[in-house]
Amino acid sequence: MGGMDVEGGIARKLWNKFRSESVFVNYTPFFVCLAAGNLNTDAFLHYISQHVHLLNAFAHAYELAEECADDEEDKKAIRKLRKYVQGNLKSHDSYVREWGFELSEESNLTNATVKYIDFLLATASGRIEGEKVPGKIATPFEKTRVAAYTLGAIAPCMRLFAFINKEIQALLDPNDSNHIYKKWIDHYCSQNFEAYACRIEELLDTLSICLTGEELDVIEKLYHQCMRLEVDFFSSQPIIQEAVVPLSRTLDLAVGGQLTIFCDFDLTCTAFDSSAILAEIAIITMQKADPDGSETQLTRMSSADLRSTWDALSTQYTEEFVQCVESITLTETVKSFSYEGLCEALAQFADFEKKANSRVVESGVLKGLNQEDIKRAGQSLILQDGCKGFFQKIMKNENLTTVVHILSYCWCGDLIRSAFSSGDLKPLNVHSNELACEESLTTGEIIKKLESPLEKLQAFNNILNNRDKDCQHLTVYIGGSVGDLLCVLEADIGIVMGSSPTLRRLGEQFGVSFMPLFPGLVAKQKEVVEVGSSNWKKLSGTLYTVSSWDEIHAFILGS
Repeated sequence: MGGMDVEGGIARKLWNKFRSESVFVNYTPFFVCLAAGNLNTDAFLHYISQHVHLLNAFAHAYELAEECADDEEDKKAIRKLRKYVQGNLKSHDSYVREWGFELSEESNLTNATVKYIDFLLATASGRIEGEKVPGKIATPFEKTRVAAYTLGAIAPCMRLFAFINKEIQALLDPNDSNHIYKKWIDHYCSQNFEAYACRIEELLDTLSICLTGEELDVIEKLYHQCMRLEVDFFSSQPIIQEAVVPLSRTLDLAVGGQLTIFCDFDLTCTAFDSSAILAEIAIITMQKADPDGSETQLTRMSSADLRSTWDALSTQYTEEFVQCVESITLTETVKSFSYEGLCEALAQFADFEKKANSRVVESGVLKGLNQEDIKRAGQSLILQDGCKGFFQKIMKNENLTTVVHILSYCWCGDLIRSAFSSGDLKPLNVHSNELACEESLTTGEIIKKLESPLEKLQAFNNILNNRDKDCQHLTVYIGGSVGDLLCVLEADIGIVMGSSPTLRRLGEQFGVSFMPLFPGLVAKQKEVVEVGSSNWKKLSGTLYTVSSWDEIHAFILGS
């Protein structure tokens, strides 16, 4: 970070940077069950008993920070924070009884709690892992720095608690008196708790003003470390009940449980559309071409003409795509989910996509590309944050049998394979179109395999039909474009990445409902108690939306 610009406050900047970690707390069995109102009370009381130990550690850390603070106003502010925690400790038993629970006398510390406490107290004592610390913290500046570090190690916990509980509170019926954890949730959504979290952040900002870039880097490291300890703390809470998360734990390996993940590529895995990347390779190749080379259409076309041709193809594709969507959405919106109607409507895309691909072939824009250039482009392709990490972890998971299939309209399977060639991802199965080649150069022809939603669906069904019929199977399809719409509906669990307005518009036209994944999981968790099971069913008409791969990772694998 090297001298972070703290204008606007370092606390807010660090929260914005590491807020994605909150997903791994939110999606723990503890919080999903708690949000659903059916978390086992013994599990809740175990958490409360561990939380008491953490509160004591926070109070002690504040005490040490107060001793280090040089300014009297800062000391006073830290003292108020310590008194707030001490007040919570004194009234903790009455709070718990007010929430309708009774704490047991014994509470042994878990490993996650011990690690968290050790981190807090070491930081407040000036012992920072990996940092050189003087034998004695003597100067006012050294002491102020330690006080700032301590606040940096505490602030994320309080902001995280306020954030997650507000997300959960938004899902609750304010008039529902049967939710046994509602008072606990309301407590952490209160103005009083929000004010406490803000006071910590404001003090962190104040204490950080005079720190160097390297010292601000230390605060960033401590902040992130605290977030990870929160993830570990809640992930380690014992759950003695059936839970819908993480999905991997619901598959029974003893009966041959297998998870099959299908995934689109363009703009689901990638940050950019692969067709534009291939066109850019062609333009760069043209710029480097030997003017004395053989007379092919590619070498006769200047790079400017090549770019102009590609721009024209791209514009025509966009215009005709919009026209195709408009012709479908002119029909009356159905009152209930109609998969058959959607299939008929999406069949119109087949002719449009095939004609668009034919125009690309006829234009010659994909002629003369070197296979090695394509592979290098694939290896440097920017994937969505968390995408590659998710696939790496799931393919290495020894407690889960997983098969991954990439289904894509991409013109070049080599580009996809190269994008996943590092990090032990070669077992991924790629199903896409291919560029025809002669002597390592593309001819401009596309070997067409997947050009329409119905062809994607056929490939999807062919894969499913070839699976072992004796195994317990669960299918997840992750997509983000109109071409994925039929497949995400046919999968046991259909997940829509991003917020494609066209996909949503077409889906809603035929009665498809879109639900953010976390509220969907809370609703599923309620089914566990109300119905007795949480079976996922294909063609339910409900698709789950996510904004990041972290959500998918947290849902399927946990932390």
